Amino acid sequence: MINGLIYVVGILGCSEMKGLIMQVSYKKLWKILIDKDMKKKDLQEKAEISWASVTKLSKGETVSMDVLMKVCKALDCNAGDIMDFIPEDEAEKVEAD
Repeated sequence: MINGLIYVVGILGCSEMKGLIMQVSYKKLWKILIDKDMKKKDLQEKAEISWASVTKLSKGETVSMDVLMKVCKALDCNAGDIMDFIPEDEAEKVEAD
């Protein structure tokens, strides 16, 4: 996992494997914080996560499933409510702009 990229391995058939690279977006998380009138510091305290984890989220980097679960519990939501996976081809378009 480098700079917000996740290597996802999908199994096709019994023995064929295909790897996909996807970027993570936490835009939904920041919208939820705005709606709840919360700051990043409030999220850090309520979710009991480190400031380093908040920084990673801010930079669109990957974080552990444990961090995601704590954030979801603190905000009473699901992982899909706070993040999106962006396929490699779409991420390349965004980076090119």
